[in-house]
Formats: sequence, structure tokens, C-alpha cells
Amino acid sequence: MAQKCSTIFALNRVKMPLHLLKLCVGVDDVDQLRKSQDARTKRGERLVHVTRNRPRRDAEVLDGGSLYWVIRRIVAVRQQIIGLEEVNSADGIRRCAIILHPDLMLTMPQPRRPHQGWRYLEDDVAPADAPKGGPAADFPSDMAAELRELGLL
Repeated sequence: MAQKCSTIFALNRVKMPLHLLKLCVGVDDVDQLRKSQDARTKRGERLVHVTRNRPRRDAEVLDGGSLYWVIRRIVAVRQQIIGLEEVNSADGIRRCAIILHPDLMLTMPQPRRPHQGWRYLEDDVAPADAPKGGPAADFPSDMAAELRELGLL
């Protein structure tokens, strides 16, 4: 009977994507990230982020996962992960290229502490997408961040 119950439970679980959380080092706001990525796509480059380790749970990440960028200690934006590829760095060490969709989706701000590398982010705790054309869309991202910190947005 116990095995039958566990089988039913496993069948009823809702499959949710698994996301990655990464610090966006050297970027001060979403506009700067957008401009940087736009310049790369105009040069014909794919949008990739190379990291040391490939996610072990890669099937879950590739099943609808996104890379959530932490900018100045706030999860501010996400990009859908469309692929993972093994690449060799200039020094011959194997790395993982996270291939990103070019669309940047603003998220509801969520504070995060600094960390090294990337972290898994379960779907049920990932910040929701910000409403399109919401109040923050009318302000530059640095001003919107400051207003959020003050509790005004």
C-alpha cells in the first residue's frame, strides 16, 4: 500500500522549471545590461554566459528555466536559458556556456546577498515578473531601485 501511495504522489506532482541565480558583476542597472547585450547581438554574437561548472540538474534547467540576474544586491531581471554547451576556455579548461534568450524580463525586486558562482533557484521562490508598463517602467532603473528601497514603489 505504501508503494502505491508514493507512486500516486509522484504522478500528481507538478513539474516546475529550475532556475539559476547569478550575480551580474560590473553592471549597475538593467539598462547597462541591456545595452551591453544589445551591442553583442548587433555584432552577431550569441548571448552566452560562461561559467566553471555545468548544472548537474541540467534537464530541469533546460525545461523552462531562466537565469535570474542579481544587480546591486537585487534580483532585477531574468533571461530564459535556451541551451547549455561545453566549451574550452583559452587555457584549455572545460567550461559551461549558458546560452540565453535575448529578451530581458524585469522581475519584482528581491534582495539577495552576494555569493560566488551560480545557485539553483526553485520556481516557487523565484521572483515574479514585473507587470509590463508598471510604475517602475516610467523611471530610469537606478531611480526605480532607490524608490523601491524607500518603499515608494
